[in-house]
Amino acid sequence: MKQSKASENIRFVTVTGVIAGLYTALTLVLAPFSFGIVQCRVAEALTILAAYSPAAVTGLTVGCALSNFVGLAMGANTAGALDILLGTFATGAAAWLSYRLRHIRFGGLPVLATIPPVVFNALIIGTELTLVLGPVNLPTWFMWMGSVGLGQLIACVGGGLLLASTLQKSGLATRLEQNRFTNR
Repeated sequence: MKQSKASENIRFVTVTGVIAGLYTALTLVLAPFSFGIVQCRVAEALTILAAYSPAAVTGLTVGCALSNFVGLAMGANTAGALDILLGTFATGAAAWLSYRLRHIRFGGLPVLATIPPVVFNALIIGTELTLVLGPVNLPTWFMWMGSVGLGQLIACVGGGLLLASTLQKSGLATRLEQNRFTNR
């Protein structure tokens, strides 16, 4: 049964909103781990969703922007206002590239799609922390980059692949890919 364009748009916006809400809720509930010098933003595991739906690219980007803004207002976001711009860019760009890599699979899982969030965040957030927290030198940049990269590896590769495996086994991966969210 063919869906109307309006129905497809409503589904896209709904999935985008749910993903943005999940990302924001996870980030803020786990704020001590989501922001700061040593961080493992568990919500970044959701970046694997970009391998299943283009709505996830928008949802992750919006969720990151909201999280960073509210984190700043709460005083948890140590990188400050710069994180709203750069952190959101890193997550959005990584999600877009993860979406582009969605068809490259190993054992049925989009393993390669977990790499962009690790690399983008390590480089961009590592640079951001170096600029904000200083001193601005190469060893400090490598330290921040490594710290963020390690947290991203845990969240995106470990958590992301666990989430992907769960989505595959439950059948939700196929439903996300086909933009079907009802049992009809």
